[in-house]
Amino acid sequence: MAISRFADLLDEARRQPEPQRLLFVFTRAELPDDPSMEQRQRFEQGEGGVLTPVLCVDKTPEELSDMAALVEESRRTGTDWDLVFVGALSGQGHQPPSPEEAERQLQRMVEALQMGSVQRYLAFDREGEVMALQ
Repeated sequence: MAISRFADLLDEARRQPEPQRLLFVFTRAELPDDPSMEQRQRFEQGEGGVLTPVLCVDKTPEELSDMAALVEESRRTGTDWDLVFVGALSGQGHQPPSPEEAERQLQRMVEALQMGSVQRYLAFDREGEVMALQ
């Protein structure tokens, strides 16, 4: 199944035979340190910049109804974000992944994103649309 919207992701995660835990790393677009004039101009036009992780959470697919609910929950933290990256963690048999395993995987995900390794994860905007990053 091709995932093009957040609802597709939830549907696919709920169909998996093993219990799933979705890992979310919310990021904010920022200017890099010591930006050039060209970088500033592109950033002001809504292009370029660096994605900085600002918030992490893990949820089961059953804990989420839709993207609007996730956006509302994140809004209550007071942390602004632009894109959310999502990974999935499968349980074993009927056992869901442990909170400790989810935390370890979230940390690895943050580290990967900080290094610019975004291709392993789905990225969604605040409307729940998949974003293609270069």
